Amino acid sequence: MKKLPMILALATALCASTACAGNEELIFSETFSDGLDAGWSWLRETADDWRLVDGALELRARPGAADTVKNALLRDVPAPGKGGLAFEVTVTFTTPLTEQYEQAGLTWYADGKPVFKLVHELIDGEYFVIPGRIPTEKRTVRLRLVVKDNKYTALFRQGVEEAYQTAAEGDLAVGKENQISIQCYHGPEESNHWMRFSDFRILKID
Repeated sequence: MKKLPMILALATALCASTACAGNEELIFSETFSDGLDAGWSWLRETADDWRLVDGALELRARPGAADTVKNALLRDVPAPGKGGLAFEVTVTFTTPLTEQYEQAGLTWYADGKPVFKLVHELIDGEYFVIPGRIPTEKRTVRLRLVVKDNKYTALFRQGVEEAYQTAAEGDLAVGKENQISIQCYHGPEESNHWMRFSDFRILKID
């Protein structure tokens, strides 16, 4: 497991590049540059369909749905204490998508079941952030899921210099055991569609 001092050493640079608020504390960072942290686990792993490339995790989009997705990378959600948690990751489509509802992003699991997603998705030939169905122009977005108690706020931005935009807010099913997942699905049968995930972070919000 990565040592806490290493994580904290990254905090200043990471916050400078992504506009962390003063009341946020970085508690975990995954750069995908030195293997996967031991805290990750695979759901329905297919080894040929994931790889680490240039400081990012790439997953090949395969057919499937929320309850059959392959190569979902899961991590236990830490205790938030009195505040909430924010989960962030940058998602890039390395090639234009072709399949209806093809998507990549974050999924929340409560007691082993997928109950919520914040994704970048192809719908009727156009890209959207779901939930909220907010149209996007770029193949790269940064997703940010804020969870406090049983509420969520789904945010995104399309450029490093842009402020986060709220896509949706609402109730979130929270179980006794919760996990956050990086995943993609609804890909084509003969897929060479690689979804790229980079700069995953978990922050504590006071």
